[in-house]
Amino acid sequence: MAQEVLVSRSGDIATVTLNRPEKRNALNPPMIRQISDAFDQLAADGTVRVTIVRANGPAFCAGLDLAEMAKQREAGEADLGGLEHILEKIEACPHPTIAAVHGDSVAGGCELALHCDIRVAADDARFSMPLARIGLAVPVLLTWKLVDIIGVPKTNELLFTGEAVPAEAAVHLGMANRVVPADELDGAVETLARQIAQNAPLSVRAMKAFVQRAASLHRSLPREDLEELHRQVRSSADLQEGLAARREKRRPQFSGR
Repeated sequence: MAQEVLVSRSGDIATVTLNRPEKRNALNPPMIRQISDAFDQLAADGTVRVTIVRANGPAFCAGLDLAEMAKQREAGEADLGGLEHILEKIEACPHPTIAAVHGDSVAGGCELALHCDIRVAADDARFSMPLARIGLAVPVLLTWKLVDIIGVPKTNELLFTGEAVPAEAAVHLGMANRVVPADELDGAVETLARQIAQNAPLSVRAMKAFVQRAASLHRSLPREDLEELHRQVRSSADLQEGLAARREKRRPQFSGR
């Protein structure tokens, strides 16, 4: 079986590549473990100055593998803890991270990109959070990440409608830093990574830590009641119906239970 996450080095720049193109890089448990292991190693390696996160195939990442989620739901609950854990690791990585986003970046894939420090989008990129269409809710801290980046009104629209945001609009919202032609994405990201890597690494790491501390104040806010709401959604009949409807290629009939 092919390795589903590839890690490579070019001098002081590392690249983590999602390599499940036949599934649009949908995240399954092995991929989540491999991403976690990769960032453990890269974060501990003081010789790495920048890490690029990219993907093979037509999509950046289709989010969590819905077939795997359905199996979890049949066992009692859809567990998103593994995804949240790797997103925290990526965000906490001491050196800068750059997401090279092309094609669809959906739900967990969108959050994967958003948890990188800088996002360069191909002109065919689309960012979306269609969880309400299958009966899920974005975890509390990941919702707050969206609010940090694009603000309350646009977060509401993105989550309530599930509509995709194209690359140019994503730049205006702050979901992407810049847009480049799709065939120039890898080169543009490599150039940006090299520009960052040529700067003083202690300075860059320090300034990343300063920014991250300022952006993490919400983590201390009370959220026990919100986490309970999220648990209710993960164990709901609506989620079971949403996943079944997706498998059966039909419109779901939600009951609010």
